Amino acid sequence: MAESDTKTSPTVLPAHAIDVGAEPLDRPTRNSVGGQPFLDEAQPWPECFCGERMALFFQLDIPLDVEHFAGDHLLVFHCRTHNDPSDPQLSAGRLVPRYWDAPQPPHPRPFWRVLLQRAAKPVAETEPSLIALPLTLTAFVDTPDSHGLGSQTFKVGGTPSWAQEPEHYTCACGAELVYVCQVPEGMEFGGDTDALFLGNEIYLLACPAHCDPAAVWPVNQN
Repeated sequence: MAESDTKTSPTVLPAHAIDVGAEPLDRPTRNSVGGQPFLDEAQPWPECFCGERMALFFQLDIPLDVEHFAGDHLLVFHCRTHNDPSDPQLSAGRLVPRYWDAPQPPHPRPFWRVLLQRAAKPVAETEPSLIALPLTLTAFVDTPDSHGLGSQTFKVGGTPSWAQEPEHYTCACGAELVYVCQVPEGMEFGGDTDALFLGNEIYLLACPAHCDPAAVWPVNQN
């Protein structure tokens, strides 16, 4: 048997490229940079430990072909003042309970909040620090390369393009976190905000059991 016949083809998962539009929004839109966040009724606008309301960097509806999170609404908030790499806190091989609120030394709590919500509606207020721009999601074939890495682009679904070694985490509830979205290194969102996590490449890993809307871990690599 030829060597090529013994190789296993890489798994190609549904993926959607995320493109940022140029025309500012004048109405609430579920897929956007900035704008009016779509939040569950009981979810307040997240605040940093410093007391400042976090900036809404982007939000989007996860397409129906993305396993585990189909139809969820993803929101990524980050403090405009505090900006460091994320630092996973572990206990007995799992992320600590309520890791989305756990200390991030030297900070007492995280300076970001990533949410997956299922009954999200627009709030009255608009993110003031970024120009509200539309996001467009376009399906594409994210075929992993010979190293098992996907495309290095702003995307939801597909395969992460790990800049370093792949990272895997177990949620405090016991579920293995699943990759859902990637933000490329150095991506700028404009306005008077800094880049997310010092401009590192970001891989969002979320709890497929949906144990909490904030059960998402942002892996940073460069």
